[in-house]
Amino acid sequence: MAVLSKPRLLDAIQKGEINFEPGIDAFQLSAATIDLRIGWSFYIPQTWRFTDKGRLAITADYLDSSMVQDNYQLIKLKAGQFFEILPGESIIASTLEKITIKSGKLVGILHPRSSSVRRGLSIQSGVVDPYFSGNLVIPIRNSNPHILRLYPGERVCQILFKELTDELSQEEANKKGLADPKYYAATPYNLGVKPDPQDELDLLRSGALENLKEKFKLAPNA
Repeated sequence: MAVLSKPRLLDAIQKGEINFEPGIDAFQLSAATIDLRIGWSFYIPQTWRFTDKGRLAITADYLDSSMVQDNYQLIKLKAGQFFEILPGESIIASTLEKITIKSGKLVGILHPRSSSVRRGLSIQSGVVDPYFSGNLVIPIRNSNPHILRLYPGERVCQILFKELTDELSQEEANKKGLADPKYYAATPYNLGVKPDPQDELDLLRSGALENLKEKFKLAPNA
């Protein structure tokens, strides 16, 4: 797969194959990547909740779909505010830009910027599928023994685009295994962790891995 260079990136943006909203600025474009800015929304993992039984620690069981939405608190910042990440803390941030890929041959790969790594920010990479549209999830961990301060609009990660060997239809691109993409049309306010398909989760929780493999055997022409 060929990586799109600066001239091809500019051409793809001009032709509408890739769209950024708001549009990228001159600080963001490099030789083969586009820096992405942090948005205004941050998600903090919740460690406890108060119930009629008292204060309960939250066990983050991501295979229990009934609990997933309770695991994070959404923080929305305003102009002039910042966000401090505690030592060892992991959070989720949104990209400022909504990204839309209007091509079946282009895929985006999200990476941390080297300057972010040097600051002690651990940012996970990720894949942005063809025909994706929405804000991106940025998982961030503070690996330092001290607090790190982030400001909305900072460039902490970068995206490069590759050209696939074969063009996908929108229907093909919009399937993640047997499920629809979880974060398609994502906004900064609904980026919390979303569960995988319930029939898969039920088999995993029961330990029936052989049944899972047999029931959902990959078809030869899939």
